[in-house]
Amino acid sequence: MSGLTVLVDYEAGNLHSAEKAFQRMAAETGAGTVLVSARPEDVARADRIVLPGDGAFPACKRELVAKTGLVEALTEAVEDRGRPFLGICVGMQLLATWGREYEDTPGLDWIGGEVVRITPADPALKVPHMGWNDLIIDRAHPVLDGIETGDHAYFVHSYQFRVTDHADLVAHCDYAGDITAIVGKGNVIGTQFHPEKSQKTGLRLIANFLSWQP
Repeated sequence: MSGLTVLVDYEAGNLHSAEKAFQRMAAETGAGTVLVSARPEDVARADRIVLPGDGAFPACKRELVAKTGLVEALTEAVEDRGRPFLGICVGMQLLATWGREYEDTPGLDWIGGEVVRITPADPALKVPHMGWNDLIIDRAHPVLDGIETGDHAYFVHSYQFRVTDHADLVAHCDYAGDITAIVGKGNVIGTQFHPEKSQKTGLRLIANFLSWQP
């Protein structure tokens, strides 16, 4: 499965480790070219699109909107033309209807829900939720081929995506309460954890995404 995978660079996080992981798996699976770009025209011609993100929801949304034509190119490619899309960390949270971090900020509203602060039932557990945690798979998805409940992924976040429709929840983890780990709807998938930092599990997910044809 050759083609072009574009990692969207909107100055909202260090893309170096993600770029390396996607390039490695693209080379291993024959999935074509991986390009890091902020250019709407590159997003428009991409066969697959990845939106990473680190930091606070409002700042990431502002940076994304500030790139002239980028949101429009993303919307056309993903919503109108059905290109496979992967959001990572805040890039996944931006799929929501609303972000509630610091201020109410509208998201892309591709998957209904809101991003709210993590509140573990055990007050001894610290926020942010940081480090390795076991995935609990709620429903099968092609991007999870070969990945099972109990496999580990690397998280670092203080806010989580609460989906409106439970059918859009693909996987969660336990942190004295359920924490959304993966959301998915149609040609859109998002991981709260960082697959590029999640070793075997993350690399498998990346490889699956690079061959996914919704």
